[in-house]
Amino acid sequence: MGRLVTLWRTPRWLASSVRNKLLAMALLPLLVAFPLMALALALWSNAAYDRLLITKVRSDLAVAHGYFEQVLGEVASGTRGVAESQALYAALRPTRAVARSAAAEPLATARAQLGLDFLVLYDLQGRPLARAAPPGLSSSESAEPAPAMPPAIRASLQTADQPARGRLLQLEPDALAALAPHLMSRLRIALVPTLNAAPDTREAENRALVVLSTRPVKDASGQTIAWLTGGLLLNQNLDFIDHINRIVYPEGALPFGSQGTATLFMDDVRITTNVRLFQDQRAIGTRVSQAVRDAVLGDGNTWLDRAFVVNDWYVSAYEPLQDASGARIGMLYVGFTEAPFRLVRYAMMATMGLIFLLVMALSAVLSVRWARSIFQPVQRMNRTMQLVEDGQNGARVGELQARDELGALAGHLDELLDVIDDKTAALQRWGAELDHKVAERTRELEMSNASLQMAQQQLVKSEKLAAIGQLTASIAHEINNPIAVMQGNLDLMRETLGAHALPVRGELELLDGQVERMRLIVTQLLQYARPTEYAGYVESLDLSRTVNDCLVLVGHLLSQTCIEVQRDLRGTRRVGCNRQELQQVIINLLINAIQAMPQGGVLRLVTQDWMPEGPRTVHAGGALLRVEDSGHGLGAEAQERLFRPFFTTKNDGNGLGLWISQGLVERYGGSISAANRSDGPGAVFTVRLLTEPLAPAATSTNDGRPGAQ
Repeated sequence: MGRLVTLWRTPRWLASSVRNKLLAMALLPLLVAFPLMALALALWSNAAYDRLLITKVRSDLAVAHGYFEQVLGEVASGTRGVAESQALYAALRPTRAVARSAAAEPLATARAQLGLDFLVLYDLQGRPLARAAPPGLSSSESAEPAPAMPPAIRASLQTADQPARGRLLQLEPDALAALAPHLMSRLRIALVPTLNAAPDTREAENRALVVLSTRPVKDASGQTIAWLTGGLLLNQNLDFIDHINRIVYPEGALPFGSQGTATLFMDDVRITTNVRLFQDQRAIGTRVSQAVRDAVLGDGNTWLDRAFVVNDWYVSAYEPLQDASGARIGMLYVGFTEAPFRLVRYAMMATMGLIFLLVMALSAVLSVRWARSIFQPVQRMNRTMQLVEDGQNGARVGELQARDELGALAGHLDELLDVIDDKTAALQRWGAELDHKVAERTRELEMSNASLQMAQQQLVKSEKLAAIGQLTASIAHEINNPIAVMQGNLDLMRETLGAHALPVRGELELLDGQVERMRLIVTQLLQYARPTEYAGYVESLDLSRTVNDCLVLVGHLLSQTCIEVQRDLRGTRRVGCNRQELQQVIINLLINAIQAMPQGGVLRLVTQDWMPEGPRTVHAGGALLRVEDSGHGLGAEAQERLFRPFFTTKNDGNGLGLWISQGLVERYGGSISAANRSDGPGAVFTVRLLTEPLAPAATSTNDGRPGAQ
């Protein structure tokens, strides 16, 4: 038990509040038990509703099956009655030729009375003697000899008594043509592509599904003298299927506007149905789904479930139809549309849910009101203690409506607070004075500490700069002397060799370039330590052209990225600056912008003329450059320390690039600033240069090449 308590710990929100505990005790049964009951009831009602629908469609199928069996029996009994009639026997007594014309009249009368599609009389060898006149033909026209008895019927003849019910047969087109040629117009059924049906390459169903009965015609001595075959063609027999539908689903049999349907299948093809394909067109020629086909025709089971019939969901029942040999040759179907029942089911579930919600809401209101009479006094006492702890010594619980133990406890608490307030007033005054003195002393110590930290930081920076200056001066001293020797020897070689130096002129120029490159490296090292001592010659430069030149120099970096460069170079005023130093500043800003957009973006370069603001100006303005990127922008700390030496946000940077760039620009009276873009993400660096720059703070006395140190 102790381990169970350890594993289940009370939530913090529940353990820290009596109010939450009381509300949980009152509402937990409502929020847990009631929904579970509602869910169980919904599941049970849903299953029960489904069972009721299945039971309903099972009984409908039983009615349809009974009527179908009745039709089979009526076909058999009607054919037997005609075969045993005195009129037919009398017509067969004359010669064969006379018997054919004499028998056609009673056969036509019997066919009309029985509602059969055909009645044909054969002799014992299967040769036709007479047949009933089809509708619209006279007895004399039908007296013409009919084709011989189809083999499918002859194979089933028995000398013994035939079954008391008709049989289902599948007949090929030639067999039906021999039996009842006037029915051939109802034979061919074009197959309609149907969703989820089994694959079939046929375009039409040409076979016939007939209800057929063959009875012997006997003489006075009981000897069989002929065979009489009668039956119904089920293909496109709309009266037959509509009659089944009226028996199974009479007017008002289905509630909620549901529509009942019935269908006869030959194999999986609807050969007669009152299911509509659209409007008044029946779905004759459509096919049943493969799942139903496999279950009913394949396994011989009766399907009782939901099924998608042509274009809607139906509560459906399918049973297999068998011929005389027991082969499954078709299906009998009844069903009704599910949508009205589904809507009623949802309405019932919504009504039940609404009732449960109303009961839960009413119970919750009553439970909360009862719980409030307990936790409100406790809350007021707890609130009073919190206010006292926060310094509101005059806070009190006050008068409560409760007259129970909680009301008495609240009164005692107010009395106790009054006593404590009186006893601690003096101590609080002394404590306030002491706190004031301590706070003043603390502020003084903090200010002293802050000044000390700033001094330490400046000292560290100065020591770093001094160390870099000593290091670079030493490197320049050690490298410049060999460089001077190399340059002198190269010049001597040219003078000595004269024209003989032409074959190696390219190599000598390459050596000159490399020596010049080493001089430039040494100069840059010195600029890191003493940037103000290396001011170059001042030139009148086109700022827009200089920007284009710098873009060429960083073109290899841009080619490795997905950065789009946008130029808006409208600056017309020339600026005074050293070309190499200005290129150094611009390239540094371009590289920083490229590195700020590792996943690609937009690099926008803008140049324009600018004039200083205000009436009092000491110079005539100049041109400015804005370098805008679409990166993440600058944080607050970065904006504050951006131009300080050794500050960097990159793992491989030294933090001197922007510091040197600022020094180079300010050397010629310009300025450089940084901020976040106002029209989107990213940063913008602005460089302002003068048309007539101020004299550099310090200029080199040589040509820019460092000499020996």
